[in-house]
Amino acid sequence: MINGLERTTTLNNGTKMPWVGVGTFKIPDGPEVEKTVSSALDIGYRHIDTATYYGNERGVGKVINDSMLERDDVFITTKLWTTDMGFDKAFKAFDQSLDLLDMDYVDLYLVHWPKKGLIKDTWSALERIYETGRARAIGVSNFQIHHLEELLEGADIVPAVNQIEYHPYLNQRDVREFCEEHKIQVVGWSPLIRGKIVNNPSISAISKKYGKTPAQIALRWALQHDVVVIPKTVHEERLRENANVFDFVLADEDMEIIDALDGGTRIGPHPDHVDF
Repeated sequence: MINGLERTTTLNNGTKMPWVGVGTFKIPDGPEVEKTVSSALDIGYRHIDTATYYGNERGVGKVINDSMLERDDVFITTKLWTTDMGFDKAFKAFDQSLDLLDMDYVDLYLVHWPKKGLIKDTWSALERIYETGRARAIGVSNFQIHHLEELLEGADIVPAVNQIEYHPYLNQRDVREFCEEHKIQVVGWSPLIRGKIVNNPSISAISKKYGKTPAQIALRWALQHDVVVIPKTVHEERLRENANVFDFVLADEDMEIIDALDGGTRIGPHPDHVDF
């Protein structure tokens, strides 16, 4: 195992979540996702992120179930898609995800995107699922502050996680600070801006200073902001590169340089304007 991949953060309900995981967005089900997850487990990753929308839950589950690892040794996240939101629909969608994964439980179940008028009923369903023990933790994804405030108004359980687009061009400091205040762990998706991070001159300069790649600098920056990262790649060498981020620390002045790159630039849709 690459040193550091065993490190975890403790969620607000006591569940431990690895700081670095592997995202599987746009990795097709079958041989491609199976090869990626298998390589990740061999390297030492113990945190795999999937979703109903990704269509690859079956492949993710197959590799984990066929591995020599105990189920409790791997942290699995999956997510509820927008068309399955609502109290009754959410239960059916969750059952289907468990069937595809061929697991008795997931470690984290998220509402994938906020959808007006359905947040509270959907969250009530996730609370019930959590109470059954079939999800060790529950949370949300792509929620802005006002979505979280709406959810918290009638919630019995505070979300354990808010998974958001997070990278040097989109710091979302206000959301991160709100989550910190409410003990909601932030998880950053697309922390490498789909590979665009390698083209940034400021990060390239910092990478030379530390003898690290631009990707490793961006991931380390996020970790030092207490953000869990789930970079996606299908290449084994990149999986290894993304894991080697625990043997150095960015100086405050370098953190500030990267912080200053924030321009509110999104590569995904704004949560207030989704139409799916």
